Amino acid sequence: MVYVMRLMLLCFCFVCLLDTVLLDAQKHNKSGALHRCFCELDGQVDDCNCKVESVADFNNLKIYERLRTLLTRNFFKFFKVNLDKTCPFWPDDGSCALESCAVCPCPDDQVPCGLKDKEEISHGKEKYLKEPEAGGNADGSCDSRSDEEIRLSALDTTISKESEAAFKTWTEHDDNSADFCELDDEQSVGMQYVDMTLNPERYTGYKGESAWRIWNSIYNENCFKPDQPANSEGYKSLLTDKSVREMCLEKRVFYRLVSGLHSSINIHLCANYLLSGGLFGVETWGLNVNEFKKRFDPETTDGEGPIRLKNLYFTYLVVLRAIAKAAPLFEQETFYTGEDKEDERLQDDVIDVLHTIKQFSNHFNESTMFQGDKLQAKRLKDEFRNHFLNISRIMDCVGCDKCKLWGKLQIQGLGTALKILFSSPESLSLRRQEIVALFNGFGRLSSSIYEVREFQALLSGDTADKEKMPSSKSPFL
Repeated sequence: MVYVMRLMLLCFCFVCLLDTVLLDAQKHNKSGALHRCFCELDGQVDDCNCKVESVADFNNLKIYERLRTLLTRNFFKFFKVNLDKTCPFWPDDGSCALESCAVCPCPDDQVPCGLKDKEEISHGKEKYLKEPEAGGNADGSCDSRSDEEIRLSALDTTISKESEAAFKTWTEHDDNSADFCELDDEQSVGMQYVDMTLNPERYTGYKGESAWRIWNSIYNENCFKPDQPANSEGYKSLLTDKSVREMCLEKRVFYRLVSGLHSSINIHLCANYLLSGGLFGVETWGLNVNEFKKRFDPETTDGEGPIRLKNLYFTYLVVLRAIAKAAPLFEQETFYTGEDKEDERLQDDVIDVLHTIKQFSNHFNESTMFQGDKLQAKRLKDEFRNHFLNISRIMDCVGCDKCKLWGKLQIQGLGTALKILFSSPESLSLRRQEIVALFNGFGRLSSSIYEVREFQALLSGDTADKEKMPSSKSPFL
């Protein structure tokens, strides 16, 4: 009898315990707190014909490492930029005084001679690639001609002031008609080469009113606005996933591009965060999970965080499509820095990356945009382009030099992608500056998608996926 009682008591306790476990599981299933992290994205990428999972797998397993290698090559790691341009929209509020905001430009003798020679002609509008010539001169130039040969081959380029003014007007119209981004004048005072691998994008401490004004101006003054009621206080509160979905395709695309780029930049800051000063002043940089949650958790972003993360994949697909579309142009050219062995390895790396990109077929389809009535489509395209041009000008208002450097590069990269997508292949002409920005910008997006997977592993406590992935010690982090 005693044994029967004990057995009944044991069964009763087991049933109670089972009920408790099932009840807790049910509660967590309702909130999604246990079985699913907010950053575990899946499903179709909005306005594209592929899924988040396929994009992540392609990027993390096939393209990420190849881009990592490519972007360490001299042709791509040296970016020429003017960080001294004044802000055209509001009075300069000063530069960030933090040491982490500083940018270290390259001494002239560290820049490959082929890059310097190419950008001394015609405001950088010359063909950005040329057949390599053996050797170089003592002054660092790659021009092997004698002084007499140079003198005899020189052209008389003098023209009247009237003709010069007319030519300038024609050139500005021709050069800028297809541009979606304002590029720095190659001959302007303040232009300098920067080695991007020595000035990594990471958290600098730049924040507050100055940083807020940059993004507020981009979203509130340059993104397309949804239709508003007459008594609306502004569209900032209306710019949600629901309001964006109600806009036309072109306006949705513009917002998703900006949102995806913004998400990418935020992910870089969270993934390369100053965790501590360390012993003897040695800094420790790494992933900051709390910062990532603050920027993307639905509880701290009014439910918008996961959608912003998903927009990253959209922006990635747009740039991926642009590189694939321009692949025939890149494949038939010789990238030149004046260093024969380096150029040979570079050419192999470019072909390898392009070949891999072609393996992914579900790119963004730009042919669905700017359709219908030709006049209305042209007006919308011009408005689309002018909005993006304005955003590129806002980058000169960033107070932190390192943030400005990476902001200008990534905006120029995205602008170059749009230029490729909406220009005819026959008329497409790209400067080296645009090529460098395009591939580096794509590298930043690629790195962000990789880092999302790392944050997913940390937040879920599952390191299995992380162990299968390449090392994250990227030279372009």
